[in-house]
Amino acid sequence: MPLSMSREVFITCAVTGSGQTQDRSSHVPRSPAQIADSALEAARAGAAAVHIHVRDPETGAPSRDLALYREVTDRIRASDTDVVLNLTAGMGGDLVLGGTDQPLPPGQGTDIIGAADRLAHVAECRPEICTLDCGTMNFAENDYVMLNSPGMLRDMGRRITDLDVLPEIECFDTGHLWFARQLVEEGILRDPALVQLCMGVPWGAPDDLATFQAMTANIPAGWTFSAFGLGRHQMPYVAASVLAGGHVRVGLEDNLWLERGVTATNAQLVTRAVTIIEAMGATVMGPAAMREKLGLVRQEAQG
Repeated sequence: MPLSMSREVFITCAVTGSGQTQDRSSHVPRSPAQIADSALEAARAGAAAVHIHVRDPETGAPSRDLALYREVTDRIRASDTDVVLNLTAGMGGDLVLGGTDQPLPPGQGTDIIGAADRLAHVAECRPEICTLDCGTMNFAENDYVMLNSPGMLRDMGRRITDLDVLPEIECFDTGHLWFARQLVEEGILRDPALVQLCMGVPWGAPDDLATFQAMTANIPAGWTFSAFGLGRHQMPYVAASVLAGGHVRVGLEDNLWLERGVTATNAQLVTRAVTIIEAMGATVMGPAAMREKLGLVRQEAQG
């Protein structure tokens, strides 16, 4: 198969995530000020977009507090550093079953809310991009299921489209990409779409190149895709995605390490991705070029 390498590449930095990494590295930001500062450092290092979750400032636990999202986005917008805002919409679909003998009622950690509530921070903060996890999935935890039913995704998709925000369709497995195409065919999501291929997340698509090639081969012509791998595979997937014609995501949500025994900052991970991309003969796109490519609408938060 001939190479279809990208010649211009945008980098998304996933700044903090919602995983239990807050005590594994001192570089994982917790407070709105820390998250915004880390995002801006990543932007200055070469990230065109920053993907934002928020955390409880005291505990570091994942949060969906509107005030925290508002503070982070306000801080980023008030800075002199331009960057595309990409907010998660993945929270609020967390089901923790009670165990194999008695799955119901759900266990501690369950957080299931409606479509409007899952997108309340998107409606208020008006980012250019928000994520749409395009399917239900078993994660690594024993009794945890990420719930995204077809009905929920259709509802969320319509709401995101109505907000004039571009959904970044998160595909953790091949069936998620199949349903993404269905949402576009139904007119719920606009064509062309933006896809993020999430490789190596247990128990989704494994991070082998055969699976990655199968997923990229099923992305419709004209769509834009990015990809990431976890941990030590983060930087190899920078190269793999560029070679396959895509863009890249790095950041502390997916990988804490710069090298063995050395924890990274978001800016350091972006800098390393820039080095790889430029060494391959491609150029790194800035936020203005990314907006032009994707037709992004830059909006202000609601008053």
